[in-house]
Amino acid sequence: MGAFTTSLALGLRQMLDGEVLRVLLKSLAVTLALFVVVATGGWFLLDWLLDQGGLEDQLFAGAGALRGALSLVLSLLGLWLTWRIVAMAVVQFYADEVVQAVERRHYPEEAQVARELSFGEQLRVALAAAGRALLANIVVLPFALVLLFTGVGTFVLFWLVNALLLGRELQDMVWLRHRHQPQETAPVGKGERFLMGGAIAAMLAVPFANFLAPVLGAASATHLVHRKLRSQRPNREDS
Repeated sequence: MGAFTTSLALGLRQMLDGEVLRVLLKSLAVTLALFVVVATGGWFLLDWLLDQGGLEDQLFAGAGALRGALSLVLSLLGLWLTWRIVAMAVVQFYADEVVQAVERRHYPEEAQVARELSFGEQLRVALAAAGRALLANIVVLPFALVLLFTGVGTFVLFWLVNALLLGRELQDMVWLRHRHQPQETAPVGKGERFLMGGAIAAMLAVPFANFLAPVLGAASATHLVHRKLRSQRPNREDS
């Protein structure tokens, strides 16, 4: 718990760092651009589907306006549900820049021995993470709909699933640069990983805070992984 809270505080302080701030603004611009494209395409697609489903202009006066309003609401709802997936996929792609910026400032020795991830590997990791998140959220969607009557059940279910997914994603952003063999396990415990993922998943559900959350998660995860590695170093030397 102490390592997690310290890492989160250090990550938050890192947001004022010039290099991290540039990545934050760049990733935010790309994310918003993707959302504009997806929202526009989604609106036209939903409008066409509703029209084909029978809600055509000739049905009654104002049918076109109603169809447009329904399409807009459904598009915005879809964007809200997929914000985490898109935002984290974009940050996964830029994660290496965030991790390097934190390491150069706070962990220069570790930065010197880290391996560089190729463009292909970064793209593969980002797509794999987005795919896992999309699949998991689709699987739990029926259960989330059933829990709507509880008021908070739907939010808690989505938060729990995404906390588990985010914990792994944030850890791997850092760990992939420092593991020597594919079978090596990261030094972060499951509890700390879940806490990190849970904190960022909660922020992603809060307006305006969700813009900051992905990059904050990457910076905080960098501190967490390296603090755990350093805490284990004496033990490895004694063995």
